[in-house]
Amino acid sequence: MHIAILSNNPRSDSCARLKAACQVRGHKVRTLDPLHFAIFIDETGPGLLYKNKALGPLDAAIPRIGAQITFYGTAVVRQLERMGVLCLNPSRAIASSRDKLRALQILSRHAIPVPPTAIVKSSDAVLPAIEQLGGAPVVVKLIEGTQGVGVMLAESLRAARAILETLESAHQNVLIQRFISESAGTDIRAFVVGGRVVAAMRRVAGADEFRSNFHRGASVEPVQLCAEHEALAVRAAGVLGLRVAGVDLVESTQGPLVLEVNSSPGLVGIEGATGIDVGQAIVEQLEQTMDVPDIDILRQIVLQDGFGIVEIRIHEGSALNGVHLQDSVFGSLDVKVLSIQRERMRLTQPAPATELAAGDLLTCYGAAEDLQRLVQEHGRQRVVSPACARRRPPGRRRAAPGGGRAP
Repeated sequence: MHIAILSNNPRSDSCARLKAACQVRGHKVRTLDPLHFAIFIDETGPGLLYKNKALGPLDAAIPRIGAQITFYGTAVVRQLERMGVLCLNPSRAIASSRDKLRALQILSRHAIPVPPTAIVKSSDAVLPAIEQLGGAPVVVKLIEGTQGVGVMLAESLRAARAILETLESAHQNVLIQRFISESAGTDIRAFVVGGRVVAAMRRVAGADEFRSNFHRGASVEPVQLCAEHEALAVRAAGVLGLRVAGVDLVESTQGPLVLEVNSSPGLVGIEGATGIDVGQAIVEQLEQTMDVPDIDILRQIVLQDGFGIVEIRIHEGSALNGVHLQDSVFGSLDVKVLSIQRERMRLTQPAPATELAAGDLLTCYGAAEDLQRLVQEHGRQRVVSPACARRRPPGRRRAAPGGGRAP
């Protein structure tokens, strides 16, 4: 495969590890800075240039979008998705996880335990909000931040108010979160890849520091997660739509809480602590995702008791194309087709005699094992190796090599 690692810090150790893992498995890999892309949009479809040149063949991308370039970086990922490039973490999932408020709203909506949190805009609401959270000390967090940047501990109401007023004057949106004192500056980073925890480590904050980030000098050690912690980490990554995620868990008197979910987790700390080749696990997941038909993971909802909902689009060469619903594989699976989206028409609870057609988008509910079998056997084939030719004057468009188009 032709793979791109998307990062505005191409010389980072994590990028180097991923690049080496790709090369070991025989892939052609480049590290591309999202800020060097030019995005083109018109009625003929999406286009991209990189450093003012054609992008060239590209099958898949591993996004590592830094917090400081979230807006433009996710726009590039979204453009690549429209061009048929498999992005290991989808653009919407990256954006949702990067916005701490949005991520907490999604997690709590799926009954995933998180630290009690508040966000306020009026200075008059600060003290009541802190009291509602149980009083000082509280943690104040910027809505967008990573590696512990923008995370402050306010040990008193006065300190909290001063911090919030300062950040408000700088037009920063912040969260107020209950300080989980019983964790004592310790948390667990679970590295989730493809719906399973491939490695986990315990992080302990250094002296005079409450943030347990590896980049803040925290000490790390490998840890074997219990079933409850592992299931919680996998669910947190899944509901945010992330195939690769660093899920931070913290212990409380009420049990484990999800502190944060990172869409671009570092590899150096976790690999050093556990001795596990996480980079290889990521590349293997990319290969498996390319082999498995394209399912929009943002619309894959894992429910309780082993059931779920997925969307699947029928392609021209699918065995489902031209088959009546009653004669299809659904009859032998514990799966029900809830609706069919066909161009601008939606068929709800389609009749058994409904004939399936290429382009149909099926919303399916059923047992998780049967859904997995379904998507493996009947998903949409992916367009591979799109490229983008150099921008040309109007009226002189030409096809780009590898299945793409000139923007």
